[in-house]
Amino acid sequence: MMMKIGEILIRRHLISPAQLDQAIDIQASCRQKLGELLMFQGWIQPDDLEIALREQYWRQNGYWVID
Repeated sequence: MMMKIGEILIRRHLISPAQLDQAIDIQASCRQKLGELLMFQGWIQPDDLEIALREQYWRQNGYWVID
C-alpha cells in the first residue's frame, strides 16, 4: 500500500492534519501538486518535501523497513 505524501509529512510532524485538510481544499481549485502547495504556503521547506518523497518512494518499492 502506498503511503500518501500528506500522511508522511504528518507522521514526521512537519504539518498538522488541519494544514493537510486546508491544503487539500486549496488544491481542489488550483490543481497544484500537494508538496508544491505546502511549500508555497510556507508550511514545509524544500528539504522536508525531498525527504518525504524519498520515504514515499522507498515504501512504494519495498525498501522501507523502519516504522
